[in-house]
Amino acid sequence: MVLARRFHQSTQRRCNCAACKIRKRHSDTAFDQHLYPIDGAAHRVGKRETAFSYRDANWAEVIVGVDPDARNVERIIGWTKSYWDALHPHSAGSAYVNFLMDEGQERIKATYRDNYLRLSEIKRHFDPTNFFRVNQNIRPAD
Repeated sequence: MVLARRFHQSTQRRCNCAACKIRKRHSDTAFDQHLYPIDGAAHRVGKRETAFSYRDANWAEVIVGVDPDARNVERIIGWTKSYWDALHPHSAGSAYVNFLMDEGQERIKATYRDNYLRLSEIKRHFDPTNFFRVNQNIRPAD
């Protein structure tokens, strides 16, 4: 999840409150939340100059749910998605592509925003058969 520059203190309080409710509901679940700064050179590049277009964001977030007992996998996934749902309205609306899991093509398109169409045209030129399709795939343009 990419958190926008407009993520000001009052929004942060609302966001923290929503996140606390999720944490309390699943207090026995091992979880972590990482915030990575997006600053410096990332802000000096235009949003169409590279694939990454969230040049106005200040933070990238990773939400992790962990449990050594494989029987809890659905509970962990549910917790992680609930936590994401609580925070997402306060975000820039997408993610840093290397932080995505198997979240579907729409999330990939949202991550690249206006750059997706340009990137799919490039993909059609260099990889028309979509040979390189693992991870967060950009499909070749039709």
